[in-house]
Amino acid sequence: MVLEKFVFGCSERHSTINSISMDGLSSSLAVLTAMITPAVLISASGTMILSSSTRLGRVVDRTRSLSDRLQEVSSGDAGSEFFEERRAMLYDQLDKLTSRSRLLQRALTSFYLAVGVFVATSVAIGLVAFSGARFGWVPVAMGLIGACFLFYGSMLLVFEARLALSTTHAEMDFIWRTTKRAVPPELVKQHKTHYVHFRKKRED
Repeated sequence: MVLEKFVFGCSERHSTINSISMDGLSSSLAVLTAMITPAVLISASGTMILSSSTRLGRVVDRTRSLSDRLQEVSSGDAGSEFFEERRAMLYDQLDKLTSRSRLLQRALTSFYLAVGVFVATSVAIGLVAFSGARFGWVPVAMGLIGACFLFYGSMLLVFEARLALSTTHAEMDFIWRTTKRAVPPELVKQHKTHYVHFRKKRED
């Protein structure tokens, strides 16, 4: 009888220890899972950083190319055909490229800040798990701040994309106007004015 009680007590103690160990393991896994959650937003921010960096590099290359072309046009014969129009077009292109580079720079700054805030959110989740629920609002607030930075950078990229489209339209308009003067009139009549996404092409 005494032996049975001893065995029963040992089994109860063993099951209690196992239960405590499982609870601790579950809590640790829950904390780790919560800390990994911001990694999705960190990955999204990294993708936006890569895309914005590529676009900024193209803008820089395009600016250098147009700067060289503008210098060649300015040093050329002022009496040549389309001289003023070509110079005005290049100057307008450079002005829009400057605006695009500023938008991309602000977007990159926003995305870098978003990554930093999301990483800090992961750290804050781990610290709150050890310190208790008293500061449980801190990771939530930091996550919202990081999401706001990500949203702001995305809006800047939308404006930059629209500006890039307007730049392309302006360049194509210039090519269209100059081409109409160089090609035969019967060829020009075969091609009508184009309509491109809520924008009517100008006719001169």
